[in-house]
Amino acid sequence: MSDSKLAGQFFDAAIGLLERVRDEESGSIAAAGAAIADAVAAGGRLFAFGAGHSSLAAQDVVYRAGGLALMNLLAIPGTVGVDVMPATLGSALERVDGLAGAVLDSSPARAGDVLVVISLSGRNALPVEMAQNARALGLKVIGVTSVAYADGTRSRHVSGGFLRDHCDIVLDSKIAIGDAELTLDGIEAPFAPASTVVTSALMQAMTAAAAEQLVERGVEPPLLRSANVDGGHEWNGRVMTEYRDRIFYRQ
Repeated sequence: MSDSKLAGQFFDAAIGLLERVRDEESGSIAAAGAAIADAVAAGGRLFAFGAGHSSLAAQDVVYRAGGLALMNLLAIPGTVGVDVMPATLGSALERVDGLAGAVLDSSPARAGDVLVVISLSGRNALPVEMAQNARALGLKVIGVTSVAYADGTRSRHVSGGFLRDHCDIVLDSKIAIGDAELTLDGIEAPFAPASTVVTSALMQAMTAAAAEQLVERGVEPPLLRSANVDGGHEWNGRVMTEYRDRIFYRQ
């Protein structure tokens, strides 16, 4: 069987996008890393939020080997993934006004913390209000989104604004409207989305920048090790005990 031409094209497209965000978003990535390092060093907490498939990149930095132990998932039931039935309910919840405020009010997030809000389009009420409300509470907000949507679509929020309009720092994933890299004659819909690959890479790059900043300040980054290597379980236990008042996925 010969190699797939389309599979190779997808890898090329994804690599091209990764190279773009590496080169064009380096300043924003460094700024995001500095904001996270500031919060860690000052006793603050870290949160990540995303709805639908944008939640995948948020989950990817929570309680994982090589990740910051202080990163907590700000989860809203029904919006975290496709496990909700029907799956379309998750999309509907992203358009509900007021939901973000209610979630933040009942969360442990407080002034001085950092919240990373991930939304590919950045046009729905939920991510926009999440950023708005978080900033009003005194959190620093990092948005990971595709600026192309703000330039080429209309907001679904009553303000007419997008996620990018309510963040302290914005990381642009460069994903084109529609989130599909490939087309082929005989297939009506475009396919092969790359947003998860690129957004997850941005999240990991941000974490790496934060670790670098902390070391430069003489602070050991509170990183987790793999529990599947010798000593990993003991290491993680020590980190979680030391930072237990800033870790909420254990409770």
